[in-house]
Amino acid sequence: MGSLPDFRSAKHGERWIGVAGKSCGLCVKNIRAIVLALILLSAASGAAAQSSYYRHIFFDNGPHTAEYFNSSGKAVAPSTLEVGDGKLPLDTQFFFTPPNSIRISWSSNPGGAWSAAVHVLEFRNREILFDGDTISFWLYSTDAIPAASLPNVRLHDTNRGFSTRLLVGEFSGDIPAKKWTRVRIPLRRAVPESVTSFDAHRVATLVFEQAAADATRHTLFLDEIRIESESSSGSATNQVLHAPNNLQARAFERHIDLSWDVPSTNANGPAATLSRFIIYRSFDGSNFQAVGMQTPGVYRFSDFLGKVGQKAFYKIVASDPDYRESAASAVVSAVTRPMSDDELLTMLQEACFRSYYEAAHPDSGMIRENLPGDDRIVATGATGFGIMALVVGIDRGFITREQGVARLDKITRFLEKAPRYHGAWSHFMDGSTGQSLPVFDVVDSGGDLVESAFLMQGLLVARQYFNHQTPQETELVKRITGLWEAVEWDWYRKSRDSDALYWHWTPEWSWFINHRLTGFNETMIVYLLAIASPTHAVAPELYYTGWAGQSDVAAVYRKNWSGSSEGEKYANGTIYNGTKLGVGVGSGGPLFFTHYSYMGFDPHSLTDLYTNYFENNRNIALINRAYATENPAKRKTYGPDAWGLTAADGPKGYNPSAPDVRNDEGTLAPTGALASFPYTPDASMAAFKHFYRDLGDRLWGIYGPIDAYNLDQDWWSPIHMGLNQAPITVMMENYRTGLVWKLFHANPEVESMLKKLNAITAQLRRSK
Repeated sequence: MGSLPDFRSAKHGERWIGVAGKSCGLCVKNIRAIVLALILLSAASGAAAQSSYYRHIFFDNGPHTAEYFNSSGKAVAPSTLEVGDGKLPLDTQFFFTPPNSIRISWSSNPGGAWSAAVHVLEFRNREILFDGDTISFWLYSTDAIPAASLPNVRLHDTNRGFSTRLLVGEFSGDIPAKKWTRVRIPLRRAVPESVTSFDAHRVATLVFEQAAADATRHTLFLDEIRIESESSSGSATNQVLHAPNNLQARAFERHIDLSWDVPSTNANGPAATLSRFIIYRSFDGSNFQAVGMQTPGVYRFSDFLGKVGQKAFYKIVASDPDYRESAASAVVSAVTRPMSDDELLTMLQEACFRSYYEAAHPDSGMIRENLPGDDRIVATGATGFGIMALVVGIDRGFITREQGVARLDKITRFLEKAPRYHGAWSHFMDGSTGQSLPVFDVVDSGGDLVESAFLMQGLLVARQYFNHQTPQETELVKRITGLWEAVEWDWYRKSRDSDALYWHWTPEWSWFINHRLTGFNETMIVYLLAIASPTHAVAPELYYTGWAGQSDVAAVYRKNWSGSSEGEKYANGTIYNGTKLGVGVGSGGPLFFTHYSYMGFDPHSLTDLYTNYFENNRNIALINRAYATENPAKRKTYGPDAWGLTAADGPKGYNPSAPDVRNDEGTLAPTGALASFPYTPDASMAAFKHFYRDLGDRLWGIYGPIDAYNLDQDWWSPIHMGLNQAPITVMMENYRTGLVWKLFHANPEVESMLKKLNAITAQLRRSK
């Protein structure tokens, strides 16, 4: 391997400069159109590098926390191991790739034992399947450590298999003082020791264990754990990475957003050598330190400085598989500045919007389920939300109208060719081929009426927005109308005498899932669009027998998912935390119930036998905030400005958090409060300022707030979720201008549907 750059020497009583890590950054606005188009095109095409990156990376960096959540450690006296709440500490002073490394500090004594485990970073749709024949990692110590005093290492896979232990020193030799050492262990050496088989390509945990009991305190800093091919080392020797071009810095109240162009193509293409970008920052224009890194295919970085009036200078470099760097970009600078509430709202809307434009699938324009995630998987419902966010982005000048038309043209052409199941699309598709992907289960392989309704809600908003008499917009409107009229809502009634609509149907499994659509939850829009359909409508009576049904089947459904009999007959009437709930099960459920169906559909416009839905949604939000304020389980996460329990992935996976002890795990998704702006503007603004100003160093990313966090466990989501970012942009716009609500209701079919519903409601009132 070639010589390493000078900045990788570590700090011992002097300034430390590191190398490359991972972070996020908000999005640039009002860049010249041609530059913006190039950046966004390159970001969309480069985003496919994320799946490849995570086929090799086991650990690169942790969040800005004291301990690494995806770790564990334990010692048996008289041996010792430094841990915090059972986790291994993160270190920001010594690192190989910024901004941190894992610190393993131990003493091995006779009769004792210790174990320090680093677990692979897991997120939705990440398959733990590594490519390569070698596991490698970097070690550093301030004091020399003889090979014989180094710990053992062992690998565990995803199916409880584990390898025999190996002495690190056999592969590293002596660890010199104050120098990073790369350790490579061929996976063929990791022979099974477990009763079950062991698959080294599905490594879930790397464990360091006590070896020689030398009764001496040692400390190692561990960074950049990868699974790779030994033959790939040094493969970029004769290739030169070009310096990143067009670095731009844009300042906001507490952070600075960086963006740059896709790298120039090398002889074998940028993917052959580019492994990461390294971001350097200086506060004086000359003393630059590495503060973070960005993964391949992403050309943005957010540096959260935490205060107003802070000037910072930046330069970035590209880094190859052997951590050799390109020349640096030009230096840019910016100064954080005071921002009004109105400016802060626009900042937030734009940040969330970018994930739907910049990181969409390059072939289809559809929205990925989560970022990072499986690059193939695009989500139908999230795309509908993203279409509404795109409309907001055009109207606020984040992109041009022409760019928006081009994106919708790509999406609608893809949807025309994708498989349809009596007009409905599947929940998930391959973004390149359109193939239906059974992500959740083998039987979830066909039409998903709910996700299709979310998509159609967005398409109908776009149909009204793109009303210029140009050939492109006229054709787009025609295409959307064709997609709308082809959805066979009445087919999903299952039978002619059915009193409800059903969620799924597939050619292979028919009605096997048998999921009846019963309110109150996120699915009201399905019934509204089914009644509104100009070609495959259902009778408006189905709203009261299906969505608001009083049958025993409906009551059991509501009680089963909520664990409460309050509201099992649709109407509720109970007072929760001082607020009466008209409609809803238990204390209202997750807040996304008040968002997904009402991004296009204005809840002000519907008053049925039981409630007005704007007032009801507002009450659900008020109950949610009151629960977080009262905080009966004493969660560290919650408070008057930290509320909004809703569905998100948490430390233990998916959790539809709701304001009741049964469904409260202490995880908070910012979208809960932020997408509730139309209902609770003051409380939502206070929550936003808390998320941004108080937690921004861990919560703020390139696409706005990360998906969720949990202070009890010091867990911070590694992803942005397709279903959770757009509601922030869209519902905030409905609060500010009502734009999306107005556009959706400009569709004549929607107003016709409301007249039908009002008529049946009046008829039922007279009959009582």
